[in-house]
Amino acid sequence: MITLRPLETLHHTEGGWFSANWHFSFDHYIDPTNTQFGDLRVFNDDRLIPGAVWPMHPHRDIEGITYVAEGTFKHADSMGNGGILMPGSIQRATLGSGMQHSEQNGSKDAPMRFIQMWILPSERGLPPSVSQREIDRDEWERRRNALVPVVVPAPGFGGPGAPKAEGQVTVHQDAALYAGALEEGAQVTHRFRPGFGGYAFVVHGAVELRSGPESGELKEGEAAKIVDERAVAFVGAGGLSEILMVETRLRSA
Repeated sequence: MITLRPLETLHHTEGGWFSANWHFSFDHYIDPTNTQFGDLRVFNDDRLIPGAVWPMHPHRDIEGITYVAEGTFKHADSMGNGGILMPGSIQRATLGSGMQHSEQNGSKDAPMRFIQMWILPSERGLPPSVSQREIDRDEWERRRNALVPVVVPAPGFGGPGAPKAEGQVTVHQDAALYAGALEEGAQVTHRFRPGFGGYAFVVHGAVELRSGPESGELKEGEAAKIVDERAVAFVGAGGLSEILMVETRLRSA
């Protein structure tokens, strides 16, 4: 089953220096019927104005994954980590036993957009840590007309058939993040492990999802829940379309 989530069904919020679409119950947006998808607890599409700084704030027992969509992402945390990431890059912050962190726009002139995902870890109280991967030309080409794993389970956390990718960012859960860039008309099929589903999202462009007689199109910023499907085809439907998909074990499966 493919359940589309058009833009008008997502929670939109404005804070002056930021604007965001929150896909699940988060902060002041409270909806007990829309709290998570499998182990995916948060999926936020955030935009910061030039020079904006999300103040340092604490979290515990989450795997915070950031995908840079546009502009210059700057990170800081209470452990002294920092750095700049450009579009297409990935960061994972393990906020296990507790760490403060801050998301910032590294540019004083241009806006910045990033996708923040929270994965619930399979263990509580993990030591805080940060891992990230900057994208290069080879990585962009690897994602062209493909859906490749860019976040994979850490050693010992993945079950049978879990994706493995040397050098990729890891997460402390049997979950994965896939990324792709589809040219118009290009098609790629993803096969799901038994008991797993997907949360697909269009970063840029448009994508059609197909499974048997079922299909639906997503525009930029829209998402879809994929449940009880053995395989789903993604077809580029608007220029070069950038997509993400979180694969997670479904608790109802």
